[in-house]
Amino acid sequence: MMKMALARVKPLAAEMLGRLRHPTRRGALLSLAALPVLLLLYVLVLIPFTPSIGDLRKAKSEKPATVLSADGKELAVFKRANRDWVKLGDISPNVVAALISTEDHRFFQHHGIDLKRTASAALHTFTGDRQGGSTITQQLARNLFPEEVGRAPTFTRKIKEAITALKIEAVYSKKEILETYLNTVPFLYNAFGIEMAARTYFDKSADKLDVLESATLIGMLKGTSYYNPVQNPERSVERRNLVLGQMVKHKKLDAAKFASLKKRPLKVDFERQTEPLGPAPHFTQQLRRWLIEWADRNDYNIHADGLVVRTTIDSRLQNLANQAVTRQGDKLQGVASAEWGPRAWAAKKALVLSFVRDSREYKAAMDSGLTDEQALKQLQADPAFMQALRRDKTRLQAGFVALDPRNGHVMAWVGSRDFSQDPFDHVQQARRQPGSTFKPFVYGAAFEQGAHPTDSFIDQAVDYPLEGGAVWRPSDAGAPSGRTMSLREGLVYSKNTITAQVMQTVGPAKVAKLAQAMGVRQSKLEQVPSLALGTSPVTLKEMVSAYSTIANSGSYIEPMLVTRIEDRNGRVLEQFQAKAPEQALSVASAQTLLDVMRGVIDRGTGVGIRTRFGIQADVAGKTGTTQDNTDGWFILMHPQLVAGAWVGFNDNRITMQSNYWGQGAHSALPIVGDFVQRSLRSRVVDPGARFDAPREARVPEPVPVEAPETEAVLMLEAAWPPLAAEQPEFDLETDSDVPRIAPDFPQAERVPFRE
Repeated sequence: MMKMALARVKPLAAEMLGRLRHPTRRGALLSLAALPVLLLLYVLVLIPFTPSIGDLRKAKSEKPATVLSADGKELAVFKRANRDWVKLGDISPNVVAALISTEDHRFFQHHGIDLKRTASAALHTFTGDRQGGSTITQQLARNLFPEEVGRAPTFTRKIKEAITALKIEAVYSKKEILETYLNTVPFLYNAFGIEMAARTYFDKSADKLDVLESATLIGMLKGTSYYNPVQNPERSVERRNLVLGQMVKHKKLDAAKFASLKKRPLKVDFERQTEPLGPAPHFTQQLRRWLIEWADRNDYNIHADGLVVRTTIDSRLQNLANQAVTRQGDKLQGVASAEWGPRAWAAKKALVLSFVRDSREYKAAMDSGLTDEQALKQLQADPAFMQALRRDKTRLQAGFVALDPRNGHVMAWVGSRDFSQDPFDHVQQARRQPGSTFKPFVYGAAFEQGAHPTDSFIDQAVDYPLEGGAVWRPSDAGAPSGRTMSLREGLVYSKNTITAQVMQTVGPAKVAKLAQAMGVRQSKLEQVPSLALGTSPVTLKEMVSAYSTIANSGSYIEPMLVTRIEDRNGRVLEQFQAKAPEQALSVASAQTLLDVMRGVIDRGTGVGIRTRFGIQADVAGKTGTTQDNTDGWFILMHPQLVAGAWVGFNDNRITMQSNYWGQGAHSALPIVGDFVQRSLRSRVVDPGARFDAPREARVPEPVPVEAPETEAVLMLEAAWPPLAAEQPEFDLETDSDVPRIAPDFPQAERVPFRE
């Protein structure tokens, strides 16, 4: 069959080739007549591959998604690019005149394609003088649909561009075309549209641009990099004057005025325009990822469909959280900078060399052919590099999050001290060892098995055999007292020896299972004895969520970010409700645990909440510190709000070296204390709210001590001596969360406290 078909085709092919080699007059005429038909057919074939009328109408009304707080304040706008859309009436007439004169002086006469200009451009191109013949509408087609139309210099692309331009003219008015074009054209430096360009290059809005400034910006459209007024001022002036000449030619500028204007120098006032971060940038970045998935599933575009996302964030609490992290973080940074000054930095030679080897500059030096020794010597001899390295490594970081335990709503979220410096999110992305903030899960598991706060163990040295012949010997900052201590005291005073004995009684598997049920659901927990002291890395969000379970009488509610999504007209597209609560811990055990943790605040390691911040509300919480003061933690529970903070360095080889400021009670607690104090004072959170958990009758009520942050108090803290008011029994502010390994015990396992 195939052979027969080939036998028939071969003679026909030979005949056609013969006609092409020896064309007749009739054949040539028929061929010429067929060309337009073939071109028309080709155009018809391409039409389905160009943007539809619906796409054009959508682009015309493109509106980015807006993220709002629970109280209606704007948190973020998810723009496609860094642009501020302005109406045509709010753009200087000089800009429009320069644009039309230079790019498309017959703009108001054609319908998307200027045939006369296209023919002229083609003729010049054939003679070797390549010229562009695209109209403003055709350029807009490329700007709006870079993927569908493209920019490749091919015949197919030009046809698709022309088809799209004709469609645009059918849907848009001439004014709308001009407005859309001027708002979508790029101007370098992440500036899109004439408004951002005006601010970037001349520090003014688009309606204030004069003739020279307008001509400069329109001149850039021929080649933004080549005619960049910042990098190439001479070329920019030359191009600007050419634009002015075109304005004269098309009677948009007086010739005499042009003669004086063209002699003037550029007056660029350059400043990069950054997108506004909003009050909760880490939160909105997490939300953006979630929203993209939601939009994909539901056939929406977060950049174009005008979605309105209503979140759980309370703008008042978010502002207080931002202020607390900034205020307390800056104080802590002052101590860190002093502690990691040039002398201390220089003394850590091996550590500094490891930092240098980790740098991009070192890799570049090695790639250039230098040896390790040469690269290190070169970089260490560069003072600017070494100073920048020290600043980067010793920049203290913090994370903070607050939840409403009654419904799981995320009320405030601060992922770092400064999003522009550190966009990494220390609330949800960072996993760090929680230290003693993990201990409540050990005691909660014990209470769940029938233990009572009054049950006791002896504060003594303990050791536990491990696999392979190793031994784990947890200890506290001070020597064991030998006295009998209750479970209540063990948690209140954060005793490692007592907690380890409780862990041995309960078992690591049950502690891990309870922690997961209460909210630590994404991080892997190693089921080993040292888990009791918080050796498995977790996120701050998980820990605060788990503490919310305690505050909610043992009932876990998954944290919520969004309550509903609306379209641009206010129609609700989807409403979100909290998932059904899960009883992770019995009500009785949860209330017992919470009451014990009240003691942490009343007289234990978290007493600074009372003495320093004067908070008298019904609150409970826990401090946490990891080995060598690498991480500081503190989480506080109130009936309406659970707030937690983590403090440390991004590189955990850098630590908060001093035992005074490095403890969670002195690093993380002040952030939470500052936030809660101001939340209560402003009545955003009810100071009179009480937990259902009954108080143990024998536990004395604390006597609140007002400790305003006077200059003297801050100076005293900066000098690191312990405050007398914060030194109750058991050397509380030492916060014995850090296990110590006896040096005379060769088989003791050194618990790793670094990630």
